[in-house]
Amino acid sequence: MRDTRESRLLLVLLIAIAFALITVDIRGGEESPVDGARHAAATVFGPVENGMAAAVNPVGNAIGAVRDSGERHDRIAALERENTELKTRLGSDDRNASKIRQLDSMLKKSGAGQYGIKAAEVIAIGSAQGFSWTVTIDAGSNDGLKRDMTVLNGDGLVGRVTTVGPHTATVLLANDPDFTVGTRMEKTDELGFATGQGDRPLAVQLLNGKAKVKKGDRLVTFGSSRDKPFVPGVPVGEVVRVDPSGGDLTRTVYVRPYVGFTKLDIVGIVVEAPRKDPRDTVLPDRSAKPKPTPTVTVTVTPSANGRPPGADTDTDTTGTTGTDNTGSDTGDNAADEQE
Repeated sequence: MRDTRESRLLLVLLIAIAFALITVDIRGGEESPVDGARHAAATVFGPVENGMAAAVNPVGNAIGAVRDSGERHDRIAALERENTELKTRLGSDDRNASKIRQLDSMLKKSGAGQYGIKAAEVIAIGSAQGFSWTVTIDAGSNDGLKRDMTVLNGDGLVGRVTTVGPHTATVLLANDPDFTVGTRMEKTDELGFATGQGDRPLAVQLLNGKAKVKKGDRLVTFGSSRDKPFVPGVPVGEVVRVDPSGGDLTRTVYVRPYVGFTKLDIVGIVVEAPRKDPRDTVLPDRSAKPKPTPTVTVTVTPSANGRPPGADTDTDTTGTTGTDNTGSDTGDNAADEQE
């Protein structure tokens, strides 16, 4: 617009009208001409604003939802990681606690027998070197292991070392059919040879066909020259069945081994034999078993008339016995029984 006299006059007029409208709006009551103009503008432009909001709000909501979803996903992922770590830690703690218990029990066994042992962990189980019942342990020649060393755990005899590498070794388990160990009966000292039978009890052939043996009798290793392959006194198991002698030169008994061969974890290899035969000192202490609690039974015997003794005795207020015959007899019987 050009700067002319008419344009200046129009500008002054518009300014005057603006001041007039402001004055009217400030001084007006509840309803003013300006309010009417506002209502008219709202009527015209309201639908347009709502349409724009309807078009824009979903976009904004979607952006916020994506942002919140990302935050929730991060929180969930963090919680899942924490749960996984916690479960792993708990599992590791349980496993460590189990290892500690096994190691403690094995150390007690070795201490009782004065065996010098090297602790190892079973890292593999299965057939190896043609044997069907073997395990691999994480100790080898670098740890002082040699072939034909005795292997035990906190329960008893596990087997013997057959193959030795620098860092690992193979152990033939006592329940393998190719496994044989000399045994000695507790107390009676009857000698025999135990042979593995897989998941069945060990078969022990006693040298004395007339040996007196019964269910529950216990056996330990007899030992051998230079303590190889077995040191003496290691618990083997308990007798569960005895075959009739039948007049044979030998007698066969069946022994349940102390060791659970399917759940081996921590074992000990005897790297130093005891100075003397520990005999039966390494066997479990039978006195440690809890004794049964005796049951007390109280029996009440009735008198000839079917009532407890003294039930028919009559007393008066002075505490004397009644004068009727029945009461007197009953009172006498009660007194006799008390005496």
